[in-house]
Amino acid sequence: MGELIPGLPEEVARECLVRVGFDQLPVVRRISRQWKSEVESPDYHRQRRAEGLARPVLALVQAQPTAPPADSDAGPAVDKHSTAAGSGGGPANSYRMVLLEPVEGRWATLPPLSWPSESLPLFCQVAAVDGAGIQGRKRLVVVGGWHPETWAPTDAVFVYDFLTGAWRRGAPMPGPRRSFFACAAVGGAVYVAGGHDDEKNALRSALAYDPDADAWAQLPDMAEERDEPRGLCVAAGGSSRFLVVGGYPTQAQGRFVGSAECFDPATSTWAPVDLIEDGVCPRTCCAAPGPGSSERMYMLSRDGHLVARDGAAAASAWRPVAQVPEDARTAATVSAIPDGRVVVIGSGCHGGEQTVYVLREEAGKGASWTRAVAPPEFSGHVQASCFLEI
Repeated sequence: MGELIPGLPEEVARECLVRVGFDQLPVVRRISRQWKSEVESPDYHRQRRAEGLARPVLALVQAQPTAPPADSDAGPAVDKHSTAAGSGGGPANSYRMVLLEPVEGRWATLPPLSWPSESLPLFCQVAAVDGAGIQGRKRLVVVGGWHPETWAPTDAVFVYDFLTGAWRRGAPMPGPRRSFFACAAVGGAVYVAGGHDDEKNALRSALAYDPDADAWAQLPDMAEERDEPRGLCVAAGGSSRFLVVGGYPTQAQGRFVGSAECFDPATSTWAPVDLIEDGVCPRTCCAAPGPGSSERMYMLSRDGHLVARDGAAAASAWRPVAQVPEDARTAATVSAIPDGRVVVIGSGCHGGEQTVYVLREEAGKGASWTRAVAPPEFSGHVQASCFLEI
């Protein structure tokens, strides 16, 4: 084995490599076997984190921008954010994976799929997991959704590896082809629960996907049917658990319940949790690391406020944090990052241009919003998101 970088001491060479942007890692690992071994080692990712080089990133399933045909000088204007019709810039209902660094305001796109469509499935879910034995080796797992052309529910799974810079097909999700299910990454696995089948029957069943083994495992059923629930990873008692919030049973279409169920992977059991009021859609509910073993949670209230509570414990109560800016109150997604900031992506009305706001709470100064830059090519509707640190 030669020098990492000819002419440089090893410690200096490693300092250079550890500062490579995550989007360049696929190129770096192809330079040489030494560099490949270096960026795939656990020490590499630990050093990035120790030196403050790990970056909070939001992975967004976002509508691709469309443009009118070049010869269309007349006729009605086409809404470039519409998900109902294509207009020369791409097929109807076309979605891609976008990365947003909310602190730096940087945007990037990941390579398209090739499954037969380049678009991600409609209403798919996305979660981020670490690789086994390589802490910090992040992958995105896209699960389920609808085929963008036929609108048929799919059991497809796609896995994107940030080190290889490529997508691969995962083992298909077993059981009925479910839609609008809860999904979250807990540890190194991706959990799904609830949703509905092809006959619109709400489901109680749950599954876990291991991307390293490329295998699914059946979990115990939840106590209740839950269509359109929200899935979160939360901390409880020093361990991470899968929280399924809200939803509704088959006979109560659209009438959301406020209850939740929490799955403990260590005991393979579900426990009931009272979390939100009946009638509240849980779509904007999110969780972020809080002090100690608690987990601060956020969501948007009916009156347009961002509200928070300290964990899923029954003794905790929701409190208002700040009024959400008017041009983001029709929120597509709410995400929290570990430094205490909260990112809201939304619009002033359904079908409107998406705006991005970042909230920060400071002691003695209260909470304040900052509008993040969102270039026109990144202003499409966001249908799913997850947080990861790279």
